[in-house]
Amino acid sequence: MARDGKLDHLVAAGITALELMPLADFAGTRNWGYDGVLWYAPDSAYGRPEDLKVLIDEAHLRGLMVFLDVVYNHFGPEGNFLGRYAPGFFTDAHTPWGSAIDYRVPQVRAFAIENALSWLRDYRFDGLRLDAVNHILAEPGEISMLHDLSLAAGELAAATGRHIHLVLENGDNRASLLDTVQDPPRGKYRAQWNDDYHHAWHVLLTGEDQGYYIDYQRSPRGDLARALASGFVYQGEAATFWGSKLRGEPSGALAPTAFVNFLQNHDQVGNRAFGDRLESLARPEGIEAALAITLVAPTVPMLFMGEEWGSKVPFPFFCDFQGGLADAVRKGRREEYAWAYARYGDEVPDPLDPATLRSAVLDWQSCEQEAGKKRLALVRRLLGIRAQEIAPRLAGAAFGQAEAAGNGQLTASWRMGDGATLRLLANLSAADLDRTGNAIGRPIWGDEPAATLPPWSVFWRVEA
Repeated sequence: MARDGKLDHLVAAGITALELMPLADFAGTRNWGYDGVLWYAPDSAYGRPEDLKVLIDEAHLRGLMVFLDVVYNHFGPEGNFLGRYAPGFFTDAHTPWGSAIDYRVPQVRAFAIENALSWLRDYRFDGLRLDAVNHILAEPGEISMLHDLSLAAGELAAATGRHIHLVLENGDNRASLLDTVQDPPRGKYRAQWNDDYHHAWHVLLTGEDQGYYIDYQRSPRGDLARALASGFVYQGEAATFWGSKLRGEPSGALAPTAFVNFLQNHDQVGNRAFGDRLESLARPEGIEAALAITLVAPTVPMLFMGEEWGSKVPFPFFCDFQGGLADAVRKGRREEYAWAYARYGDEVPDPLDPATLRSAVLDWQSCEQEAGKKRLALVRRLLGIRAQEIAPRLAGAAFGQAEAAGNGQLTASWRMGDGATLRLLANLSAADLDRTGNAIGRPIWGDEPAATLPPWSVFWRVEA
């Protein structure tokens, strides 16, 4: 990435951090990374450990942070022999991906924590994103492995004078695990990937209603307003997709920077039958309005690779298993996406076919085409506004209010760390609408809003 200018591309776009999907050694020659079995060994498909260190050093030279996605909720299904010689590593409970890891055993807990420290200390990653921690089992009342991992990372940060960022993926929306102010970490986590925010936008822009999108059908604009006003959409309400159980905890008291908001990521793109991106599903004006909100709002924005220029290259699921396991993967995909196989048959990508991996390789050349240049210019302008107007005011920022009107108008405000008020006005519909309310403050995006707001228009202002 350093030699061919891709790191420089990220810097020029205004991006400040790069996150890698899991690197732990896996079976076969190709994998998303979530089937790792040798946690301490970067998979040789990507190069040698020294190559990874060079990548991180080159990123740091350019002012880029580097994060790593780590998986502590399961081991991959092939090549994991721990259960043979250390059966105490696992419990009788199961995750969606295999046997649950028994972190009640001190040696097992230490194995995971030392692995996290290894990535942070030996490779100098700036932070970790812990995958699906709601599937890391903990007994009620006990000190969790997550707490101890945070403590250990905080001790490393204090000893080395570094800032270390710990981020969660957690379908349970547990706000009590998060604390943006705790630095270095002392048991809590800096932020969480906010799936709620993504799901609300996806429903609004595509109209899809399958799977977890069923829980965002009533009012996707209203759900967006709640996410902008207080973080999670589900803060203790019943969620149909989750078996009607109560999901989440109140999150409005947290800082906006406790939430990593995004319109696409590897899961939301790849866990589709064809791995198709939002760019292939929604109109560009709607996507650009979503970007104008996501990249400027005081939450933490995240882009999926190629999203900055509107890449349409799919990112389907791929792996390299053999025999019965390969057959089981194919069978599982056919069951999960039965509708797609019924409609498209063999056109649905086979995750075991090497061609599926090749189809997921980014089309960097499209960045130089007219549509790619236009989208990249938009993202650069938005991130430039963020760097100039938003980032200096983030320390001490707090959630405010947001409201979605029935006609498509969205308004929101936040109290920034310097005492200023950040205000958003948007028309999230495909029709003109008559604006209500007064425009207050200095415009930083969208100039002065007229009495009639054009479709998918976004306006940001700062009131000192």
